[in-house]
Amino acid sequence: MTDLAPASVASIYRYPVKGLSPEPLPTVALDVGQTLPGDRAFAIENGPIGFDPAHPRYFPKIRFLMLMRNERLAALRSRFDAATGELSISCNSDEVARGDLRTETGRAAIEQFFAGYCADELRGPPKLLAGQGHSFSDVARKVVSIINLASVAALEAMIGRPVDPLRFRGNLYVEGWPAWHEFDLMDRVLLIGNAKLKVVKRIVRCTATNVDPTTAARDMAIPETLQQNLGHADCGVYAEVIEAGDLAQGDAVQVEQATLFA
Repeated sequence: MTDLAPASVASIYRYPVKGLSPEPLPTVALDVGQTLPGDRAFAIENGPIGFDPAHPRYFPKIRFLMLMRNERLAALRSRFDAATGELSISCNSDEVARGDLRTETGRAAIEQFFAGYCADELRGPPKLLAGQGHSFSDVARKVVSIINLASVAALEAMIGRPVDPLRFRGNLYVEGWPAWHEFDLMDRVLLIGNAKLKVVKRIVRCTATNVDPTTAARDMAIPETLQQNLGHADCGVYAEVIEAGDLAQGDAVQVEQATLFA
C-alpha cells in the first residue's frame, strides 16, 4: 500500500440540516454504504413532495430550501444537539428559533421561523423532514464528499481572490494532494484511519458555491470559472464507504495500490 501523493485529513464536517451550518468533527465513525452519521439527516421541504418518513427516498435538492436558490440560509448559524434533538438557529448572533426535532411542537417552531424568513421563496408551507437512516444528499447514493484543498487554491488563482473551502460543503477536506489530483483517483480505494472508501464520482458544482458561507452574498461565479478555465465545472469527488472504521482530523490519506494480475 503506497501513497500516490502524501496527504492528510485537514478537517471533517457534517451538515445536520440540509442548507444550514456545517458542524466540525474531530473524529467520525463510518459504516459501510453510509454517509457520515447524521449528515443531511434533516431537510426543510419547500412545498409538498409526498415524502414518506417510513419509506424515505431520494428527491432532488430543488424540492428543499437550499443554497443554490435560497442564499439567505447562509446568514444563519445553526446548532444541532443529537443527544437532545434540539436545533437552535441564530442570525447576527441573536437566537431566532429553537426546537426539539423529536417533537411535533419543536418541529413546528422551526417551520414557523422559516415560513417568515423565506416567505417570498416558498412554494408551500415549509416542513421539516427526516427519515430513519435517510440522508437528504444531492445524490441518491450514500456517499462521503471529499474536497482537495489544493484544487480550491488553484481556483483562487483563477478568480484572483480568496475562496472559502466551505463554499463546497464537503465532508472531508484533504491537504497534500496536487491540485485536481482527486480526479485521478476515480475507482481507487482510499485508506483513511482504519476505514476504506472507494472514489466513485466527480462532483459537478452548482451555483450554491457562488454564495459566501459567512455573508450570504452571491459574489462569485465558481462553476462558470471552472468551465472557462478547465472545460468542466467539477471540484471534489464522492466516495463510498466499503470498509467500516474510524477516522480523525490529521489522519493520513493513502491510496490503495492496484493489484496487477498476469
